[in-house]
Amino acid sequence: MPAMEVNPDLQKERNTATFDPNEFSVFWAGGADKYKEKKALEKMFLEDPALNDEVPTSYMSHKELYENSLRKACLIGEKIRELRANGEDGVDTYNALLGGSLGAALVKEGNPIALHYVMFVPTIMGQGSMEQQVEWLSKAWDCEIIGTYAQTELGHGTFLRGLETRADYDAQTQQFVINTPTLSAYKWWPGGLGHTANHAVVVAQLYTKGEFRGLAPFIVQLRDTDTHMPLPGIDIGDIGTKLGMKAVNNGYLGLKNVRVPLNNMLMKNQQVLPDGTYVAPKNSVLTYGTMMFVRCALIRDTAQSLAKASTIATRYSAVRRQSPIDPKEPEPQIMEHTTQQLKLFPQIAKAIVFKTTGDGIWNMYNVLSGEIELGNLDRLPEMHALSCCLKAICSADAAAGVETCRLSCGGHGYMDCSNFPTIYGMTTAVCTYEGENTVMLLQTARYLVKVYGQALSGDELVPTVAYINEAIKLKYFVNFDGSLESIVKAFQFVAANKVRVAYEQIEQRRRQGHCTEVAANLSGVFLTGAADLHGRAFLAESAYKELMAVSKTVSPALADVLKVVLELYLVDACLNRIGDFLRFIDLTDADVTKLEMRLESCLKRLRPNAVALVDSFDLHDRVLDSALGAYDGNVYDHIFESTKKNPLNKEPVNEAFHKYLKPFMKAHL
Repeated sequence: MPAMEVNPDLQKERNTATFDPNEFSVFWAGGADKYKEKKALEKMFLEDPALNDEVPTSYMSHKELYENSLRKACLIGEKIRELRANGEDGVDTYNALLGGSLGAALVKEGNPIALHYVMFVPTIMGQGSMEQQVEWLSKAWDCEIIGTYAQTELGHGTFLRGLETRADYDAQTQQFVINTPTLSAYKWWPGGLGHTANHAVVVAQLYTKGEFRGLAPFIVQLRDTDTHMPLPGIDIGDIGTKLGMKAVNNGYLGLKNVRVPLNNMLMKNQQVLPDGTYVAPKNSVLTYGTMMFVRCALIRDTAQSLAKASTIATRYSAVRRQSPIDPKEPEPQIMEHTTQQLKLFPQIAKAIVFKTTGDGIWNMYNVLSGEIELGNLDRLPEMHALSCCLKAICSADAAAGVETCRLSCGGHGYMDCSNFPTIYGMTTAVCTYEGENTVMLLQTARYLVKVYGQALSGDELVPTVAYINEAIKLKYFVNFDGSLESIVKAFQFVAANKVRVAYEQIEQRRRQGHCTEVAANLSGVFLTGAADLHGRAFLAESAYKELMAVSKTVSPALADVLKVVLELYLVDACLNRIGDFLRFIDLTDADVTKLEMRLESCLKRLRPNAVALVDSFDLHDRVLDSALGAYDGNVYDHIFESTKKNPLNKEPVNEAFHKYLKPFMKAHL
């Protein structure tokens, strides 16, 4: 289809921008060098016709979708080999191609090889001894073997101690015998497990000398590397279609008396000696390092989901005209409606805040990884708690934000060609995998209750929870003046008091005779509420620090826009939790009204730059894959073009008419 002129309404929006979108794009990419790398990757991958789909994936069967996605995944893998051979395969490359927007553009419903890079390889690096890394990593990096990570079972997910898969050590043969003794013990969900992977890291309950030792990871070969047939004792297949991520080839795995050599147990943190002697890890938390790594990466992924959804909805809102505001005037752009702005602009702000916070968390994780390698585990519990609650909050907010953007596009947002169904399916999946969100909040809450007790004893707390010390000293929050600094401090004060209430609830129930675990269950609503506010307080502080710091390094024009984004995020976040603020802070009706008026002011001030901001996310049309969100804004042309790709429209009369409809119509004659 020949290129069309840009829709005049969309061009008008771009002309009103008060800042240079390219400057923001460079910041968003992480700097000039990373922006250049991003553009080079897009050219290398998006301009390859073999990675394009002539028929939209929504018209493919489950089998066709998997086969086409695997074809493209292998082409991507070949290009990754080229990049690695040239020394151009940094961490950002894998993030972009496997979990980022570029990867989603290339393999729309998920890459069936992604878990090989995202979980299988990192687990060997994090859990394998040096000798095991030497043995396995070269094969894995070169894709001589394709792996996945098999932990979750049909009957158990986040509760790892409940896993039923069992590995018994046989000292005579120096082998582990691995079994899934029941149907509920079958491994369920691992990406690529169905028909793609030939190896897996299988997490099982370890027994040596007849004694239970805890969980351990084992490298298990699943299929013959030449024929790809399942090996003896392996029952394996694809679990079927899902809400989203339909091409990931999630699988099931049953094991019956499958034997693996002693050295196939990953032994960096715990060991089994040839005679069956068990050497326990110095810290059991070390065995969960891979999942913490993925949770940190997911925070940035949620920002990309919101960036895509808000770009589509904002561009559409600039083009779509409907419902006169003034009856005497023509139909306006729907973005002129304040209620439409309230749907869109907070999602743009969240995308920016989640991205800057995600980058900070990623840097924190890398520093922590270095400390762990040196044996310093002091900040591991803090990082675990923070990654858990931020994963939960960012994924839940992103999924809700994508749905809000879809709803803002009316009926057209319901069409597959809008790409909202796929974006939503990919985003809402994050609410469950790598730890279901409620369980993640409870894990964070357990840490918060513990540190609250330490604070009561006079202990100084680590940086991300130090606000609890301050709140205990303050007792009452004074001087809420509505400034951004005041909102951040208020979030911390409210979070500290939510933690206090959770702590007191557990203590009260323990005094009633309940054990700690039962007391925690009975206090679950208080605990999740505390963890949620802790995460939101961190986001508020991070947003303020990061965006104010960035504002000092960019042009005054961009700085002004970022300050409006920051204000919008903080005021909107405060109003969304206003009940908690009113509970712990003496706010008046006038205070709340001022916040509501400031929200309205933020929307009005952001309005001239809305399209320029989403343009600044620099999302290629192939990445958006949306008739509603194309850069040229010719929405109706693109929607109609999408209908022409519908296989049902390739013939004027479908055969079903002759088979079913015509006989039905003529039956009474």
